[in-house]
Amino acid sequence: MAIDVPVRSADSLPEPDEAAPHGFSRWWILAIVCLAQFMVVLDATIVNVAMPRIQDGLNLTQANLQWVINSYTLVFGGFLLLGGRAADLLGRKRLFIAGVVVFTVASLVNGLATNGEMLIIARGFQGLGGALVSPAALSIILASFAEGPDRTKALGVWGAIAAGGSAFGLLLGGVLTEQLSWEWIFFVNVPIGAATILAAMRIVPESRGEAEHRSFDIGGAVTVTAGLISLVYAIVYASEHGFTSDRTIGFGIAALILLTTFVLIELRHKAPLVRLDIFKMRSLAIANVMMLFVLAGMFGLFFFSSLYVQRVLGYEPLQAGLAFLPVTLAIIVASGLSIALMPKIGVKVVTTIGLVLTAVGLLMWTQMGVDSTYVANVLPAIVVFALGMGMVFVPATLIATTGVSEADSGLASGIFNTSQQIGGALGLAILSTVAVRTTDAHLEELGRQPSPRDLLVGMVEGFDRAYLVAAGFVLIALVIFVIGIRKQDVAKIESGEVALTPGI
Repeated sequence: MAIDVPVRSADSLPEPDEAAPHGFSRWWILAIVCLAQFMVVLDATIVNVAMPRIQDGLNLTQANLQWVINSYTLVFGGFLLLGGRAADLLGRKRLFIAGVVVFTVASLVNGLATNGEMLIIARGFQGLGGALVSPAALSIILASFAEGPDRTKALGVWGAIAAGGSAFGLLLGGVLTEQLSWEWIFFVNVPIGAATILAAMRIVPESRGEAEHRSFDIGGAVTVTAGLISLVYAIVYASEHGFTSDRTIGFGIAALILLTTFVLIELRHKAPLVRLDIFKMRSLAIANVMMLFVLAGMFGLFFFSSLYVQRVLGYEPLQAGLAFLPVTLAIIVASGLSIALMPKIGVKVVTTIGLVLTAVGLLMWTQMGVDSTYVANVLPAIVVFALGMGMVFVPATLIATTGVSEADSGLASGIFNTSQQIGGALGLAILSTVAVRTTDAHLEELGRQPSPRDLLVGMVEGFDRAYLVAAGFVLIALVIFVIGIRKQDVAKIESGEVALTPGI
């Protein structure tokens, strides 16, 4: 999936130089920061294919397995905006290198993990590293290339990294897991990170932004991240011990207190992580809420479908990686199609079609059984789903950022990315709870010792119920979008005032 990161205001960037220190071309700078971003994007998909092997190797329960994804996602989303501001104030090169160091060391620890707790904690530190790398890397590109053809080319390369990294992550994850072991999906980051650090120290120039308040909203970042982790933990714990257990209620209350504290901090801080009055912009608010629900459904699909094709269909990791390549291809095709269709039939129509296709694709997944096949059942479902997602991402991004002042462009972009990360994490927690409880209920109803086939049937029933809830999330997003977005909210996009490019 494409990772959208905060774009800093052009006013805060220094005049781009023609060359980096020591006579290196600006294109070397681009290559270095894109290499780091490729590593971060790669990690978002490379783990999915290895999930069954990780679960077996560390004896993780179905409920705890999701934390391998969510610990990364929550910390990344919670600290992304702070990472962007820190890069502007402390120096983009400094934060970029610091982020790569944290990401690389965490990757090494992940590969050396001997239990689930060690892996989950290290994955969180990987997320923190990614939250420092991504905004600093993009700011370095903007600081190195002036507006015009060169910057357009540079940002085109940057945009292609997301799709390419996602697709390559599926393949590389399959190859490394099958030919070596799951630990190598993390070890592969170590030489890449080390090379990036050495190159950046020599080639990338330092730059800072101008800011009215040179302060950090660390309290905001910590409370929102801790609050979301507490909320997700409460949902996950409820799958095993019920929603009325003391621990579930305790973490639920802690989440409420932390998230309320976050709002109070944002209202009073002189340089808040999120300036809450930006949500008065109707189009921005609706687009973010819509994508929160969409990603809640999408994260669950990739998590459960990867387990399904390996646990139920019996695919090896490399086969699983190849099986999901049509997802990336379909999203790329549909993204281009949405750009072509928006001026002709309207932004709202294109987005609505995309949301409907996404929901239909998820509903097709609810029909999967233990005897389903890839060609007849899985492939049609993932293609329909991916086409829908491709038709949603581009217009949603435009709606969330069009009409925002230049000074708020970084904030709007960062909020849009963060809402997706948070939606995905919360959605996965809810869907995993649904799947586990459904599977447990099925096995209890048998009244006997389950056979291997009974276990598979119970697992698939849990997945199918989770897909149904995921489709419900997307339908909620559809209702919010249709009711909330007005003609004037998309008028600038449809009039041609906003450039529609594949790299949006």
